[in-house]
Amino acid sequence: MADSPRTLIILNPHAGGGRAGRVWRDLEPLLWEQLGELLIAVTQRSEEVAVHLDKAHAAGITRVISIGGDGTNHILINALAAINLRYPNAPKMVYGNVPIGTGRDWARGVGVPIDDPAAAARWIATAQPQPTDIGKLTSERGEEYFLNIASAGIGGEAVRRVERAKNRRPWTFTRAILGAIIEQGPSEMRVEVDGQHWYEGRAYVVAVANGSTFGHGMKIAPDAQVRDGLFDVVLVKGVSRLEVVRAFQQVFTGKHRTHPAVAIVRATSVHVQGDSRLGVELDGELALGSDLTFTIQPGLLSLLA
Repeated sequence: MADSPRTLIILNPHAGGGRAGRVWRDLEPLLWEQLGELLIAVTQRSEEVAVHLDKAHAAGITRVISIGGDGTNHILINALAAINLRYPNAPKMVYGNVPIGTGRDWARGVGVPIDDPAAAARWIATAQPQPTDIGKLTSERGEEYFLNIASAGIGGEAVRRVERAKNRRPWTFTRAILGAIIEQGPSEMRVEVDGQHWYEGRAYVVAVANGSTFGHGMKIAPDAQVRDGLFDVVLVKGVSRLEVVRAFQQVFTGKHRTHPAVAIVRATSVHVQGDSRLGVELDGELALGSDLTFTIQPGLLSLLA
């Protein structure tokens, strides 16, 4: 392992309700054994991540592994995208994630072991870099990237409810989404895909999916592929709240795709306009905006797979 390249470890000790910090003691020697020399950066604030990546890039380190969840992924991919765009002729920094967070949906969708951090570390050690698509949201508030899934509609309210939860459990996400369905209901929105009108009216959510799973195991877009240059766009129309609640369990198996209130299309760009009640979330992180453009960025990042 002496000839292995150095690896930057980004550790979010608060991920998974503090679980990341607790398991790090066992993970660290395993990662030294599997990956070789490590440079370890413990992050307390999201803005620190870009600083660590800039220093690593300047030092010639091109492999980055995060210990954290989907929120950590979201921070990292935005920082990595910025570096790759700033230095287009330099080798791309390679990224991998040992999933420790509550949702772990990106890892679940791409096959990383999600229940055993040691198994995930061994998986990372043997994985190979692959060009991977990411999404970009452009709104009146600027630009932001997302790795897995973004959604407009009840997603923003669901994220607010999850963030208010003192102790997050697997059912926290389900309870938050059901609460948002019942209390907020559908919003008025207009949706265009690849420049063509697709839908106008009331809808609960339009999910712009690069990955397949969100909300702790909800298979919202089970056919989505992260290297096909396309989003899978899933829309739930504004039928009655009771009908949506009754059909809600189908999203965990993917059977929701045949429901008459669900429409699905593939596209490279999605434009959503809505009113002030239109909530937005990216990789489980709250965003804002009522005039939203989502565009796929084919192969922008190099991810371990």
